[in-house]
Amino acid sequence: MNDDAKPGIAVIAPNTLTGIGLRTILERLVPTAEIALFDRFEHFCEAHPERFYHYFVAMSVFLRHSAFFRARSQKTILLGSGPSERTGAMHCLDITAGEERIVRDLLHMRHRARRPEHRLPAAAAPQPQPELSAREIEVLVQIARGLSNKQIAERLRIGATTVISHRRNLTEKLGIRSVAGLTLHALTMGYVDPDAL
Repeated sequence: MNDDAKPGIAVIAPNTLTGIGLRTILERLVPTAEIALFDRFEHFCEAHPERFYHYFVAMSVFLRHSAFFRARSQKTILLGSGPSERTGAMHCLDITAGEERIVRDLLHMRHRARRPEHRLPAAAAPQPQPELSAREIEVLVQIARGLSNKQIAERLRIGATTVISHRRNLTEKLGIRSVAGLTLHALTMGYVDPDAL
């Protein structure tokens, strides 16, 4: 692979919605990567699999072609509802979890990779961001930790309507509408340590 090429990530999933959903999350998490979708293992093999840094593989595909993926275990991340006896020590991503949990799990995988070549490619350098007030950052951190408006209000000792105002300001300033997106922003900007979630 030449130095100018984008890092490649393959998503091999017979379920189209699973593939598209994961691609959408990965495009936000790793905007520098080329995400390729495959609905069949044979199509994946035709695309020169060794060019991909990582393979996100549906459990059904893994079980039919386990020898191929076990030989590339450091590149392979299984898509299922959690680890099982049949997967051994393979990396697993619970696709039945919500978007926020999937984003956190992906960031944990990137953070915990033992060797640089096993990490998900790093995101591009962050663009200049609108300045957030200290209180907005505090609210953002609590959102990233999964707290509700009421819990944030109690923790920060402010009113629930004030929390809602700060959330609205964050959404407008950052242009991010989802909790998962706000969580990803908080992690990317270093407001929250992935291990603290």
